[in-house]
Amino acid sequence: MYKLKSIAETTLSRGTIEQIIHNYLKMKKVTSRWIPHQLNDEQKQERVRLCRENLAKFRDVSWRLCDIITGDETWIYHRQIHHRSTKKTWIGEGESPRTIARRRKFERKNLFSIFFKSNRPVLIHAVDNDETIDHDYYIENCLKPVVKEIRKQRKSNGTKGIKLLRDNASPHRHSDVINYLTEEGINIIPHPPYSPDLAPWDY
Repeated sequence: MYKLKSIAETTLSRGTIEQIIHNYLKMKKVTSRWIPHQLNDEQKQERVRLCRENLAKFRDVSWRLCDIITGDETWIYHRQIHHRSTKKTWIGEGESPRTIARRRKFERKNLFSIFFKSNRPVLIHAVDNDETIDHDYYIENCLKPVVKEIRKQRKSNGTKGIKLLRDNASPHRHSDVINYLTEEGINIIPHPPYSPDLAPWDY
């Protein structure tokens, strides 16, 4: 990655330099990619290790994608702000472009806990505005309904072979949660720290 100033000190104009960079060096200007946390070497190695282990289980058919359930909490706003490219409009001469107000800090929104499989949603739970998701709430209002729905969908196998992928939020890692999932026969897929790009719900 380079900045234009760091490439060369020259008498050429900026436009000429940009043409050389683009047309001859085949480079392009891109926006830096946002990451939530700068991982250290140990965390990067843990990401690679877990990904390789999971891939190996799929390749030897000891795991099936349809047996994995993933879930997380997400805020859904009442007013959606669309991507910049979808907000472009044609305007006539002398007309002003339309305006779209930024989402306010206290814009109306609702918290949902959503779980899904590769082929269908398993649970969409609306969290009451005055509720906080701690480990007890997570078990009673999220995990138990998920287990009930699994048994409904898989009458013969129940929770056998089911694996849960979730992030490392405190309620998810609580010992009571781990014990409940273990008692129900649900395996927990290890999730590397600070790795939302490895979690399907973040897409």
